[in-house]
Amino acid sequence: MAQKKDDRRILRTQEALIHGLLELIETIPYDLITVRDIIQHANVGRSTFYGHYRSKDDLLIGGFEHLLDLLVRQIYVTKENRLVFDTTMLFKHAQGHREIYRKLVWGSGFKLLVKDGHMVLSRKIEERLSSLGSVPQPPATPLPILAYSVSGVLLVLLKWWMDKGMPYPAERMDEIFQRLILGTLRNELGYK
Repeated sequence: MAQKKDDRRILRTQEALIHGLLELIETIPYDLITVRDIIQHANVGRSTFYGHYRSKDDLLIGGFEHLLDLLVRQIYVTKENRLVFDTTMLFKHAQGHREIYRKLVWGSGFKLLVKDGHMVLSRKIEERLSSLGSVPQPPATPLPILAYSVSGVLLVLLKWWMDKGMPYPAERMDEIFQRLILGTLRNELGYK
């Protein structure tokens, strides 16, 4: 029982820290935010912060990684043996947090997310595809390269979309992603 209580406390602390950072990003450029700002805004002690994260960048990546965990759950195979990867939720999340994403795009925070996020998302996609079981055919391109390509295209599309002021709805961006990359992934793995 104590373990579950501790887990909830840890999650509450982590949520308070990421929400504190995101609220600060709305008013202060990411590059100017300090750990001190975050802990004051989240009402958390310095040692508590460092018990969970090494830096504000680590906190940002941790929050992004949680979003990526939710995203890769959208990769699955239907009963008809069709590979699905619905990215709509990522684009809707960006749309719902437009100001935060916009400020990150203009600061070093987004460069950090693209650089580290690309590797993290690539690994998560590879793990998810591997967890789906045996594929209909072995891919001609190694799975790590496929996963890296899929994650790269998705992040580049997201950045382009934000840079252009989100000119298309989230659902349309998912359609574009499907057309650009998912067909190739299906063909490589032998799915419909």
